[in-house]
Amino acid sequence: MNRKYAFVYPVLLMIFLVIGLLLGARLNQPAPQQNSGNYSKMQEIINLLDREYVDSIESKKLFEKTISDMLHELDPHSNYIPYEDLKAVNEQIDGKFGGIGIRFSIIRDTLCVTNVIPNSPSQGSGVLAGDKILMIDGKSIAGKKIKNEDVLGKLKGDPDTKVKIQLYRNKKKIEKTLVRGIIPIPSIVCSQMLDEKTGYIRLESFSVSSSDEFHYAASKLKAKGMKKLIFDLRDNGGGVLDGAAKIADEFLPEGRKIVIIKGKKYLNTTRYARAGGLLEKMPLVILINENSASASEIVAGAIQDNDRGTIIGRRSFGKGLVQQDFSLSDKSDVRLTIARYYTPSGRCIQKPFGKSYEDYYHSNEQRRDNGEYFAPDSSVFKNSNKFRTLKGRTVYDGGGIMPDIFVPLDTSNSTIYYLTLRYSGAFQQVAFDFVANKRNSWSSIQEFNAKFNPSKPLLQKLIAEGKKLDVPFNASDFTRSEELIKQVMKAEIARQLFIEEGYFFIVASYDKEVQKALAFLKNSGK
Repeated sequence: MNRKYAFVYPVLLMIFLVIGLLLGARLNQPAPQQNSGNYSKMQEIINLLDREYVDSIESKKLFEKTISDMLHELDPHSNYIPYEDLKAVNEQIDGKFGGIGIRFSIIRDTLCVTNVIPNSPSQGSGVLAGDKILMIDGKSIAGKKIKNEDVLGKLKGDPDTKVKIQLYRNKKKIEKTLVRGIIPIPSIVCSQMLDEKTGYIRLESFSVSSSDEFHYAASKLKAKGMKKLIFDLRDNGGGVLDGAAKIADEFLPEGRKIVIIKGKKYLNTTRYARAGGLLEKMPLVILINENSASASEIVAGAIQDNDRGTIIGRRSFGKGLVQQDFSLSDKSDVRLTIARYYTPSGRCIQKPFGKSYEDYYHSNEQRRDNGEYFAPDSSVFKNSNKFRTLKGRTVYDGGGIMPDIFVPLDTSNSTIYYLTLRYSGAFQQVAFDFVANKRNSWSSIQEFNAKFNPSKPLLQKLIAEGKKLDVPFNASDFTRSEELIKQVMKAEIARQLFIEEGYFFIVASYDKEVQKALAFLKNSGK
């Protein structure tokens, strides 16, 4: 009997094997995409437009705008970044780029070197502040309507690549070949002592290197005798979340909450302060305004909710969402909102999205028109939830960080003439000319601040330069704004001499919010 049916077993085995293979192949097939019809429909419409529309279209640009609009329907911060734009975006996050290491201004259609970055290819090749660049890689850029972005595109490039420039100095043309290097983008633009005890640090963005920059700056100021700190986050639109958490950690004692993150990936992730923060007991003021957003609000919220310092300024922007980058096959990028963050008391400070993407990003204009730049508006929290700080103070969600002490926008000496002059480029042009033979006249920012004040002849040059730039002189406006014009002129000259450090140090001497912070720290006995 066994011999009679022996041939059956191999046949059955082969049948079961084939069935198993077919079943496995079926199970391994990707599930049909529910929205595949929508994807093909989108492509079909764009192809139709490209083929039949009355005017020629840029199908790639149209397709990318469609992607952006789709993401903006989800929230205002999810975004599509084309490959050609991604490098510049990542430079700000990484805090570095490939270049030659100069700061420049375009003055009278000429590219002028205003500063040379220490230890950069430009310094090593003998480029000097005050030089004028006539040619880049054999192409003239002098006497033309050049733009900053055009110059950056020519001077920036991958490290170890070469760029040839022709300089004009002391009525001579000088040829130089520079090898590009890695140039840091400092996120801390000023760290100085404002008086014998009070330090001032201004952070413009949160990059990968920001927490290390902050630790170094704070250590340097402590070595100079800093007993109190004003930390300026005004106009800081945010950046790397980890950098914000690490900086907040410098102020908070061990175990205090810094930020809570909730999303599909981060079910409930809480960052806590660790022991050994550099500034755990130092009296602190944080400055914010309507343009302080995201990572800036994480720091301000952590300090406020833990009653660790005092927030001074105006209500912050109100961004409580967390994004992550996802690279696509063509090397473009989708920056997608993946979580919400919450301050230690549990509040999400994300403001309402508004009616449209444009409406959301122009909401600060509505604040200005409603008078909120000049007086606090508590009605914005009318429908918000209440939360408690560590010491029981009431704070609200849903509309940014409301400062503990409000300071109105200072427009007291501002006039149409001043504003027009300010944005004409006249200040920068006169400052560049003024320092031409004076770059070594002051050994430090402090010496410059103590000894220099704009003279009447210098102001006359400013007025004359303004006229050349189609800014007609207005005597009554000038009289009203004269003190402000002098202050800005001095700050712009300091920028030429000491980069941003000099500019913001001079500005701090008359800045209403900085002065309010100084007075508060003095009067509170801190």
